[in-house]
Amino acid sequence: QVQLVESGGGLVQPGGSLRLSCAVVGSDSSAYDMAWYRQAPGTQRELVAAISTYGTANYPEAAKGRFTISRDDAKNTAYLQMNSLKPEDTAVYYCNAFARVLNTEFDYWGQGTQVTVSP
Repeated sequence: QVQLVESGGGLVQPGGSLRLSCAVVGSDSSAYDMAWYRQAPGTQRELVAAISTYGTANYPEAAKGRFTISRDDAKNTAYLQMNSLKPEDTAVYYCNAFARVLNTEFDYWGQGTQVTVSP
């Protein structure tokens, strides 16, 4: 059974930084595209950053320049470095691992970690 275990969330002041970690348990992370999503109360879950199995990263406009996604497959872990945090970044952040093998999709989610940006 594959599990994603997130850590690193918490309370931070505006302008501060956090690094989230997502450990892949029960499988080899190198087989998956990894991504971070977030969901604030009353909103839809949105993509924050994604990184392919080849290490190619992409970001929506709101995250460009402030967020950096990375992966260390030797540690079976993906990361999200968040800098210059703003109150509007407050949300539950979820890790996602996705792979497609022939006609079968493998799509796993973590339990979420709360990030609160407040003075």
